[in-house]
Amino acid sequence: MLATAGCADDGAGEPGGQRTTTPPSMSEPASPPPDEAPTPSSLPGGGTTILPEHRLVGLAGGRSPAFGRLTPDGLDAAAEQIDAIAAEYDDDRTVLPVFELITVIAHDSPAADGLYRTHEPDDVIAAYLEAARRHGALLLLNVQPGRAGFLDEVTRLEPWLTEPDVGLALDPEWAVGPDEVPGDVYGSTTGAELDSVAAYLSALVAERDLPEKVMVFHQVHASVVEDEAALRPHPGVVAVKSVDGIGSRADKERTWTTLMSTKPPHVAAGFKLFFEEDAARGPLMTPAEVLALAPTPDYVLYE
Repeated sequence: MLATAGCADDGAGEPGGQRTTTPPSMSEPASPPPDEAPTPSSLPGGGTTILPEHRLVGLAGGRSPAFGRLTPDGLDAAAEQIDAIAAEYDDDRTVLPVFELITVIAHDSPAADGLYRTHEPDDVIAAYLEAARRHGALLLLNVQPGRAGFLDEVTRLEPWLTEPDVGLALDPEWAVGPDEVPGDVYGSTTGAELDSVAAYLSALVAERDLPEKVMVFHQVHASVVEDEAALRPHPGVVAVKSVDGIGSRADKERTWTTLMSTKPPHVAAGFKLFFEEDAARGPLMTPAEVLALAPTPDYVLYE
């Protein structure tokens, strides 16, 4: 959940507010990524597998400061902040830094094609990827599809997803039906839709001899993902269920317990914290408190 008006709880709450940035709508395929990629068969720092060797720790952001601290003019500073935070998570695993860029942005008004979402231009994605590579980080492209389908939005990003250090973060809270408006209601997806994206990524990994791909799906409320069991394991894809939502430690732990109870065994665990909004409801959870959650999060994202 990327808005500042949400609330973490055991299944109640209202959807968050809309973003203020309106990037241009683009329908043509994305352009090729920049050069200087890691070795095609390896992740940043080497190797081809994400888990159990690594713990992912990152920041979210985009061109609007409302998206988080990972802003275009502060990418190097953000990477330093990730490193400082990561030092407190580097216990039994090597931390792999993450930049999560809000790439497909849901809006409360229709784009030119009526699908209530816009796309970040290729030069923005390229700048984030170049910065991620400077700092040995993964880039996750966050997709808020509006009225579009997840798979349509993901396949449009294929030129970037064929890179060894680029993965996905899916935000079904912002995936709405043909008569719904993002931000007015919680959106949703199904395990079958998530499975279609995972199968697509798995095929890319096999065809291009790529290292494992991360596929995060954020979940703020039980209704946001239906029939998770339909998301099956796929070779080369690390699926991560990231528990979202703003609140006090007690609220967040209650939401964690509720949403982790339906996580399929092959799906990794993720947890999201909000620097300002969580702190306003109680102290921001410490890394030690996050690591004490059961199961232990494999991905920790800060906004």
